[in-house]
Amino acid sequence: MHSMTGFAALSGTGQGLSSAWELRSVNARGLDLRLRVPDTVPGLDAALREKLGAALTRGSVSLSLKLEPERKGAQTRLAPEGLGAALDLVAGAEQAAAARGLTLAPSPASAVISMPGVLVSGAEAPDTEALRARLLGEADELIAALVEMRAGEGAALAAILADQIDEIAALIREAAGHLPARTAHMAAGFDAALARLRGGADVDEGRVAQEMAVLAVKADVAEELDRLRAHVGAARGLLAEDAPAGRRLDFLTQEFNREANTLCSKAQYAPLSATGLALKTVIDRFREQVQNVE
Repeated sequence: MHSMTGFAALSGTGQGLSSAWELRSVNARGLDLRLRVPDTVPGLDAALREKLGAALTRGSVSLSLKLEPERKGAQTRLAPEGLGAALDLVAGAEQAAAARGLTLAPSPASAVISMPGVLVSGAEAPDTEALRARLLGEADELIAALVEMRAGEGAALAAILADQIDEIAALIREAAGHLPARTAHMAAGFDAALARLRGGADVDEGRVAQEMAVLAVKADVAEELDRLRAHVGAARGLLAEDAPAGRRLDFLTQEFNREANTLCSKAQYAPLSATGLALKTVIDRFREQVQNVE
């Protein structure tokens, strides 16, 4: 079991550039990837998304990468090829405008040199293939660190959830233990109500028996307790799986709540009502913890 919460950071050097990585994740219904990486390395964004998608199944994941020259203060210079390409683009735009009878304002030098590829650092341009390979290797290490942290938190979560499931199971046993006394309590109530009816009017005994049977069926909680026991078994099975179980556990908490609510509505006996309310409290704590599970 893994948590959806984690953080990892990494730095590296090579190809004349230093790299600074940060990767963090928090809870989310699905897998939401948000990347901020330089677009100067072709294919890097897509490759990182593929790696993250293979390693993670849920969470809001934010990744940032900053690249800076290793030698600070390096002089920038014009790149002849980049400058030529930029001027060609400007000239082409002016010609296209003139063909339509339009006159464009002259392009200032600052606009031209701000175009991609016109200015480069004094250092030689790095080998993009080598840089990409290096960065993807760092990304593997970064993602592994995040997964390790999420696994550590997941192990702690699994222990908490296991204890809460045990508590739920104990409360189910407690609820079942109230049933004999509840039956006697409800029978006494039925007898008292029947005595009041018999004291004031003629009573159809057959109809009374029929109505009492209907009330007994409506008040029966055996099915709710059976389903709660089944849910406990399912939850323990999910905790034991070596696979992401957050979504299924979240669904199971809804089923736990449904049965606990029905148990409380049918209780008609104070000790059973108290146990049902305690059960709902534990289930709510269980649900809150499950929101952190991948």
